[in-house]
Amino acid sequence: MRPALALLLLIVATLPMRALAQGDEKAAAEPVLRQLEAFRRNDYDAAYAFASEEIRRLFDRAAFERMVRSGYPEIANSLRATVIATRVGPEGHLYLVIKIRGANGTPVEAVYDMVREGGSWKINGVVAKPDPGEEA
Repeated sequence: MRPALALLLLIVATLPMRALAQGDEKAAAEPVLRQLEAFRRNDYDAAYAFASEEIRRLFDRAAFERMVRSGYPEIANSLRATVIATRVGPEGHLYLVIKIRGANGTPVEAVYDMVREGGSWKINGVVAKPDPGEEA
């Protein structure tokens, strides 16, 4: 397991579960689910719109597409996704744990880092690993 992935999963696993209003959880998950839909349509312009300012600073639109296609094939081409957990993090971050089934048949568990920008939730990063609870 990559050190960065291990560290992020450790942080998320040890975060206190604070009560979230059901609407907050749904509002935070919506951009992720909509981005996955955009990826399924091969609409990387729409998918890029859900990225945070930090992600946009690190990746221009073309680099974003290359990064997603090469680093996250199950996310780039998913069949379905289900939010299984939400954790409140420091400094206004929210972490969503999402089970995703890739079109290639591979299941992954992804942890999305969400931030509020301009009154809406944006995707600030994702770490994915093979889903320990499912077989391909």
